[in-house]
Amino acid sequence: MQSWDLDSIEHIEEFRLLLLTRSNRVLGLASISKGGINGTVTDVRIILQYAIKSNASGIIICHNHPSGNLQPSESDQAITMKIKESAALMDVQLLDHLIITAEDSYYSFADNGSV
Repeated sequence: MQSWDLDSIEHIEEFRLLLLTRSNRVLGLASISKGGINGTVTDVRIILQYAIKSNASGIIICHNHPSGNLQPSESDQAITMKIKESAALMDVQLLDHLIITAEDSYYSFADNGSV
């Protein structure tokens, strides 16, 4: 949560990317997009560019829900699978997709068997 702007987390949806080595050492954090109240555009090609340029072996994607609702939408589920399949072609493993809220709550796709 320290890298999120707590003044806007309830107002603007953002999508971020955590880049990891094979041993899960953090290589970096990238901001992929900022949107509006109801969503943000997530370009899979930009995610893969970051992963390839940083030589990441694994990635964790994360976005916030300004509404406070932690349940993934159909579009959340669809983009997760698209990123997972695309990354796998480049030998990059999608380790998790987290949805966070301002209340320090989160939903983990990995914990729920969706990654």
